[in-house]
Amino acid sequence: MQYYTAKCTQGHPRYVSLARHRCELVRARTCHKLLLLCPWRVLPEHLDHLHKRFPDLAIESRRQSWNSALDCDDNPEQLWKDVTILVTCSALPSAEQAPRLEYVQLLTAGADPVLRKPIFKQKTITFCTANGVHGPQLSEWVVVSYLALQHRFPTYWQQQSQGRWDKLEDVPDDSVGRRIRPFKSSGILGYGSIGRQTGRVAKALGMDVHAYTLHPRPTPESRRDKGYTPVGLGDPDGTLPSKWFSGSSTQELHNFLGSGLDLLVIATPLTEATRGLIAEAEFEILAKNKTFVSNIARGPVVNTDVLIRSLNNDSIRGAALDVTDPEPLPEGHPLWTAKNVIITPHRD
Repeated sequence: MQYYTAKCTQGHPRYVSLARHRCELVRARTCHKLLLLCPWRVLPEHLDHLHKRFPDLAIESRRQSWNSALDCDDNPEQLWKDVTILVTCSALPSAEQAPRLEYVQLLTAGADPVLRKPIFKQKTITFCTANGVHGPQLSEWVVVSYLALQHRFPTYWQQQSQGRWDKLEDVPDDSVGRRIRPFKSSGILGYGSIGRQTGRVAKALGMDVHAYTLHPRPTPESRRDKGYTPVGLGDPDGTLPSKWFSGSSTQELHNFLGSGLDLLVIATPLTEATRGLIAEAEFEILAKNKTFVSNIARGPVVNTDVLIRSLNNDSIRGAALDVTDPEPLPEGHPLWTAKNVIITPHRD
């Protein structure tokens, strides 16, 4: 499937993607209405681009935060009744509210926010995720947060706010050489579009990449990425990892986690099989190499209580979390004050 992409914020790259085969239907029909529900302001020039390409397409755009329900002054029935194409974070109508809806484009890489909603069961509606779009942003987040803790930036930022010059005595590791200990291997749990771009960036830092997928990828053809990838990015041929691991058993997962990882990037979808996937036994394996854990998937993939304990007793080097469990993380939760952790609000 191919996607149209556009920069839809001032200064911050975000992407609204529409499946080409659905857009082409607009050429043959004059009764389509596109509703854009985005957490950023869609620029007029991008709306103009859509109008020029599809002059008979009615377009309405509204602001909506990532996880909130739709909040508008208009009667919801009036908003939804003519919509045939919807671009949204998580707000969905009922089948009765939107009787003409044919296609839903999610702005998220994962579909778990909508899987339990009744309208998802409508066989007449096609759903599509934005898988492949978020790789550049999230891979940058992984590297920035990882290097920030490695080079003690949070401590220095705190000292800077206090106007205090206090050079730390310990010398930070880099991602290539052996100044204190070998520090060069990263493992990516879930080698999809985000994982592949993260692997590309990690490789540029001089790191060795190990990939883990649910299904075996023994041949060059099976390792290719057939989904959407921005031109020049990712790992479309699957050539970056030096080792591939796969399987659904606990032992196969443990073989991957025990392969000498200094950085573990969790990028797997949340399913019943992956809920609580990284727990007590897995953290015991990661402790042997004091692995740094970066979670850009979903909070429930990791057992929060075990993560907090592993951070506070220094059995892992640190963690960077773009997702948490629970989410949003409530005020006063012990994860906020755990050692060596960076937490940001989930954006996908």
